[in-house]
Amino acid sequence: MLEGCQGKPRTPTIIEKVCPQCGAEIEMFSIDTQMACEKCGFIAYNDTLSCVQWCQYARKCVGDEMYEVMMKIATEQKARK
Repeated sequence: MLEGCQGKPRTPTIIEKVCPQCGAEIEMFSIDTQMACEKCGFIAYNDTLSCVQWCQYARKCVGDEMYEVMMKIATEQKARK
């Protein structure tokens, strides 16, 4: 991750999410951008998705490939609304 990103804590914490596909618990570190559910393989994304849409350093922070994936997801979410 990009040094000095104001949106990321300096000390990683554990985030617990519920898999929307199977209901299993997904644990990820706060510095992870995504994590696959161990039970069904569903890819859960961290809340980083929101900052990728507006932060000028997002591409440097998450990398080119992940930036493109996250922007595609954001576009698809907007189209559904």
